[in-house]
Amino acid sequence: MDMNALGKSFSHNMGLAWNSFIHSGKILSGIVSPLVAESWIKCANRDMNPTEGRGHIELGCNELKELVDKNEIIIRIANPFMKNLYKSFSNTGFIVVLADIQGYILESFGDKERLKSAEYLNFVFGANWSETRVGTNAIGFTLATGKPAQVSGCEHFSQPHHCWTCSAAPIFDKRGEIVAVLDVSGPVQDKNSHTLGMVIAAAEAISMQLKMQQKHSEIMLMKRHLESVFNTMSEGVLFIDKLGIIREVNAITQRLLNKNSQDIIGHSIDTVFKEVSPSIRTMLDNPQLYSDIKLLVPTQNGISHCMASGEFVSDEYGGVNGGVVILRPIQQVKESVTSCGGHQANFKFSDIIGKSPVMRETVRSAMLAAGSSSNVLLQGESGTGKELFAQAIHNQSARNNGPFIAVNCGAIPRELIGSELFGYVEGAFTGAKRGGRPGKFELAAGGTLFLDEIGDMPLEQQVTLLRVLQEKKINRIGSDKVIATDVRIICATNKNLLKEVKQGTFRQDLYYRLNVISLTSPPLRERGEDIILLITSFLQSLSKNRDWEFYLEPEVVLCLKKYSWPGNVRELHNVAERIIHLVEGNTVSLTHLPAELYHFHTNYEEVPIRRESFKEQRKQQNEKTEREELITLLRECNGNISHIAKRMGVARTTVYRKMQLYAIQY
Repeated sequence: MDMNALGKSFSHNMGLAWNSFIHSGKILSGIVSPLVAESWIKCANRDMNPTEGRGHIELGCNELKELVDKNEIIIRIANPFMKNLYKSFSNTGFIVVLADIQGYILESFGDKERLKSAEYLNFVFGANWSETRVGTNAIGFTLATGKPAQVSGCEHFSQPHHCWTCSAAPIFDKRGEIVAVLDVSGPVQDKNSHTLGMVIAAAEAISMQLKMQQKHSEIMLMKRHLESVFNTMSEGVLFIDKLGIIREVNAITQRLLNKNSQDIIGHSIDTVFKEVSPSIRTMLDNPQLYSDIKLLVPTQNGISHCMASGEFVSDEYGGVNGGVVILRPIQQVKESVTSCGGHQANFKFSDIIGKSPVMRETVRSAMLAAGSSSNVLLQGESGTGKELFAQAIHNQSARNNGPFIAVNCGAIPRELIGSELFGYVEGAFTGAKRGGRPGKFELAAGGTLFLDEIGDMPLEQQVTLLRVLQEKKINRIGSDKVIATDVRIICATNKNLLKEVKQGTFRQDLYYRLNVISLTSPPLRERGEDIILLITSFLQSLSKNRDWEFYLEPEVVLCLKKYSWPGNVRELHNVAERIIHLVEGNTVSLTHLPAELYHFHTNYEEVPIRRESFKEQRKQQNEKTEREELITLLRECNGNISHIAKRMGVARTTVYRKMQLYAIQY
């Protein structure tokens, strides 16, 4: 039996099977394939009319436009493949169709006569040909199964389709998801198994092209992202090839060098950055990183200070293919040190707690000092908050946008303090960091340098510091290159520097250079009325529940006020922290205090009352007289402390201390 006869026999038997199902709902096994049978049953369960079979035109003009726009890429890529496929079926009555994942027809190519006849079935642009709309067909099969399918003649559920043969194959994106279906439909008598093979080949070619397009789009998007990062970085960036030729630079590099990209790209790194060139050559020859090499870049506006770092780039075989050089303006390095080095100026005058006269006077003087650019010397016992005053002065000064660099002169070994303050160049001493290192004077440029424990600075470094303060210039250790400095100096010490000068441990000329504005941070024992304010604030800030109010028993208040506080505010803060860990409610009693405070209170309470001696009585009388005189002066001078101090022949702080001693409020 020839192939035509077999085809006619199959069509005849399929026709009988279709009639049997439509009229009785029975599937003739051995004739109807399981997939076709399953589809027929679904269609019947949906109560679809087997005599209808027209494509559903559901979309309006705007929706059609959105459909095309959404599938623009797949239409554009599939178009040339569809045209080539149509050439194989030209003048044969076949139509090449592209449908989206919902079954809407996006594009079609075919003979005019065949396209005209397809209009009767709404097999046209915008019509929906999913299985749920028109019954069993190749497009619907492929969308439902994700596999190629060929549906011919009576295999279609709808009778008007019985004169058609359809072959469809899915189109996948790079994730393996169906994005469209390619279909070839024509006269059923021209059915050929090769047709499905051709459709599959074309669909695979479209899928491959789509994946390449998507990959290209991703690469281009990534390229744009990298270009955005490249051009918006705050550091300068240079790409160099394996020969050391500059191939690309960003805008910051051009700005740093004050050159156009044409004057940089294509030039050797040797001619652009002589200082860093040896390190780059080493990086390219022996793959390794380098960092923080100091560069002095000449520009039209003078010398630009930069730090250079580099990293090599490997090819697919692990060989060096070039490198990346990062240039950081020294000002950014300073800001990084300020923000990350633990020396931020966080405190302001509004953060200082205290209402005692002596504290108010100290704050007033410090605020006046903030408006000046002169050096400040902060003196006071340990724990009185000298650095707090230094930070507050910086934050209220004209330099508040500049860095605040703190150096503890007493914590740095005497042999290292010079390199810490003034920096060093490469090779200055054994162990010197490659490329050198800027000192604190350079890092504090435009801001404030806080020299804590200045009284502990070695004499030999005092000489260098004095010269820097006088000339406002420094030399890094190991270098004769002069670097101008622009810093405001605030010093602090818990020593009596005048006494140190007399003993020969502190230079007299340096003392007078530093002691332009002198401030004394008062000890806590002279701030009696501030003690409860401070510990209440500390308890509040240390407590997990910030709304919790603590109650101090009267004995605790008395003990805190009478204690001498040798550790000052720092010791009081430690007491508050101890209380937070021990107290179970919000009532603080003597048992929550450290042993030294508790025993102090106990001994204080157990002192026996003794008969006052004549000398003690006389002392009390003198104090009473002095109190009355001070009250009289306050009235006569209208509370002007400066006038009172002048008439009494004492300092203003003495007046405040006596007012506190005699409990005078004015």
